[in-house]
Amino acid sequence: MDASVKQAMLAALRQYAAISKKDSKGFYDSLVQVFDSSDDYLEKVAAMDNKFDDNPEFESLRELFFDLLLINFFNEDVRKLEEDYLDSPEWEAIEEKTLDRGTELLNLMLYLKECEDEDIEPDLEDFLKEFLLVEEDEFQDEHRIYEDVIANQILVDSDLQEVARVAHALPEDSELKELFYPMIGFFRDQHPDNDDFDEFVKHSKNAEFDSAVYSLLISYNQR
Repeated sequence: MDASVKQAMLAALRQYAAISKKDSKGFYDSLVQVFDSSDDYLEKVAAMDNKFDDNPEFESLRELFFDLLLINFFNEDVRKLEEDYLDSPEWEAIEEKTLDRGTELLNLMLYLKECEDEDIEPDLEDFLKEFLLVEEDEFQDEHRIYEDVIANQILVDSDLQEVARVAHALPEDSELKELFYPMIGFFRDQHPDNDDFDEFVKHSKNAEFDSAVYSLLISYNQR
């Protein structure tokens, strides 16, 4: 299992459990076994889903952890396969089968990996314009998905109360309504101290989920 994925998963589960007053250790250990197994990708997806089915108290994290499983595959498992595996019909079929899985957190984690490789600090404008290419004509799907983030980039310089207010006011059909607060929170402060993190939690309307996402991103970015 990729070490950065493992520490991000642990951070997210610990934070979720701390607020929800749930015991996450057994669930975490069972997920590590899944991620660390030698099964093929779709078998791991099925095994992970079984763990979530058995632990419904963590259901809201399922698709986030699907993203982590995919990142783990890219970072770790692909190295054991043929060099052009990601261009193969087999992988194309897998992508088709899992098209409706995961969240936009995947793009952000891929961006953070690129930042690490290029030794640059993550930046929201850079993420939108240089990684997602939202201003390019051929990437208008990304522009549509991220339009609320694009329109509210100034929030990275605002206080958390304002970020939370805007997040809560987003329409229910906004593509990024669920991830808006932790995503903006992360780009606003990637290295919060305990007081800053507590402030983030205080203004959240969904503290269990938001703080788990924020913890995941902070941890994944510290590699």
